[in-house]
Amino acid sequence: MCLAIPVRIEELVDEETAVAHIGGLRKTINIALVDGLQVGDYVILHVGFALEKLDEQEAQRTLALFTELGQLEQVQQAALEDAS
Repeated sequence: MCLAIPVRIEELVDEETAVAHIGGLRKTINIALVDGLQVGDYVILHVGFALEKLDEQEAQRTLALFTELGQLEQVQQAALEDAS
């Protein structure tokens, strides 16, 4: 399953790499496609790549919808597998 989900940037490693918070875990992701990211920003993550910056409200709203649908854990697990 390939999905794009909101994740929070926890640490900037270099210009192309960051550590993101995904389902209680920290995962290294590629941020080369999104300029101007800072710690605390939310991005859409797909197969290990940040695709777009999101505002926090939109990210939280999307995560809440996944939770409502009972799909948050499955989506987060898929994102962790895709980011490997």
